[in-house]
Amino acid sequence: GAPTISIFLKPHGVLAPGGSTTICCICQHSYGSFVLYKGGRRLHSPEQRGSRAEFSISNATYEDRGTYSCHYLEGGTVLARSQELEVSVEEFRLPRPNLSVLPGHKVTAGADVMFHCTSTHPSTGCFLYLEGQIRAQLLSRERGDYSLCHVQKGDSGRYSCQCYISASREWSAVSNTLDLVVR
Repeated sequence: GAPTISIFLKPHGVLAPGGSTTICCICQHSYGSFVLYKGGRRLHSPEQRGSRAEFSISNATYEDRGTYSCHYLEGGTVLARSQELEVSVEEFRLPRPNLSVLPGHKVTAGADVMFHCTSTHPSTGCFLYLEGQIRAQLLSRERGDYSLCHVQKGDSGRYSCQCYISASREWSAVSNTLDLVVR
């Protein structure tokens, strides 16, 4: 079948001006090439190692904001396009939140896990990120937590969170990371 591309930011989250991140594109085919687009504009080809391509954004400015996608080509033919990845650059004005997980970092498959993102600032919303995933989970505003019921091996990975006040577009830095291991 046709190859699929996944695209994600590493590390995840909204960038502060001057910050850095890497746009990662992964395709299960490894003999073609990748092209990165921003909006409809083709950017230069990313650094490529086999089935993975990386494009670094360093010393971010508001110019780096936008929608990015990756195309995978073989012999000049586009075989796959990734989903669109939104890159945001905002001032960090809120305190950095703390991420914790209950019952702990190592759990058995089928267990229920609760992530808690603690911000010292009231009235923030927070996002929970899992490295390698394009989508973020919106945490419950009242408690800043997110429950994963009946976790599976696929829920293992490196998590972090980031908080914001939507009315003022103010953001925090990204929290500490937590590695969840599902056995």
